[in-house]
Amino acid sequence: MVRPCRHTLAPALRAEWIGHLCGLCYALRDEHGQAARIATNYDGLLISVLLDAQSPGAPGRRTAGPCPLRGMRTARVATGDGARLAAAVSLVLASATLADHVADRDGAFARRPVAAAARRLAAGWAGRASRGAAGLGLDPGVLLDAVARQPALERAGSPLLTVTEPTETATAAAFGHTAVLAGRPDNAAPLAEAGRLFGRLAHLLDAVEDFPADVAAGAWNPLLATGTDLAAARALADDAALGIRLALDEVRWTDRRLAHRLLVHELERSIGHAFSDATVHAERKPGEDVPSRPGPRPPRGALAGCAVAVGLFCSCQMCCADTFEDPWTREAREGFCRGDTCANCCDCSEASCDCCDCCSDCDCCDCDC
Repeated sequence: MVRPCRHTLAPALRAEWIGHLCGLCYALRDEHGQAARIATNYDGLLISVLLDAQSPGAPGRRTAGPCPLRGMRTARVATGDGARLAAAVSLVLASATLADHVADRDGAFARRPVAAAARRLAAGWAGRASRGAAGLGLDPGVLLDAVARQPALERAGSPLLTVTEPTETATAAAFGHTAVLAGRPDNAAPLAEAGRLFGRLAHLLDAVEDFPADVAAGAWNPLLATGTDLAAARALADDAALGIRLALDEVRWTDRRLAHRLLVHELERSIGHAFSDATVHAERKPGEDVPSRPGPRPPRGALAGCAVAVGLFCSCQMCCADTFEDPWTREAREGFCRGDTCANCCDCSEASCDCCDCCSDCDCCDCDC
């Protein structure tokens, strides 16, 4: 949900962001095994960012060796409790996603052998993540209970904000616990509120992005199931973004720049893009091509996407190609170490790019635009 492009972060902040992303990847490997690295995600690293942003001392870093996703360059990556907590939370959510695919019998998961293997993997991930969270003082029951309650709420035909509640509860616990680990207990309440609203947004934007495909396939979607139109969903998303901004203003920071940039500016940009794309799909006539997505193809299943991701990773296309096809959604993605425009991730052209539209007195983006 929060993936800044090169034009939205100054070099120093981008290097810091990559350090958190790589730190999450390494923490997943070190704490939970090589296979767990596929749970690396852009939103999970926010846990590590928040902990560093509050910590009074210098953030923990180590030099990581060359990696294909960094163009075979070394990097200073995040270490310590922030990366470990981010890894535990990401693995819980990954196990929930895998279990959800099994429950919905998506693609290859409709086959019994694949479903059985996926269930074992999801259970193993949940167990490892539970132990990792407990080792950091976070009650894993909060996360696991939220995951367990989600399917029942969806089947019961609950209102939209009841459906989003488990995700809100899990992210609130994770965000709030960063204050405990940082030794800033007064920050726990506002960060928990920011986490709750971030969880709501994550659920809403996921539903919005899946809306066209779910309509076409007749699949379950929170907006369709609760009779929520895009306008009402947009109002909820905007309210949540405002609530996050206000909650973050109550936090005592050591260095807020990256956290504020990601959770305020980038989050608002993500909302605009998600609803813009969904509106284009919703307004097009039957049989009419979507201008911004010519020749759309259905997304791949989880296992097929993982197989394609491995191929892209091993062939260095994720880092060296100007663009590559997302393994799961099939959308165009910018190569990790290539590309000087933000056309692929911002849906804008170089000539009219508004990625650096921050106000001149903003102290969060460390840019000179």
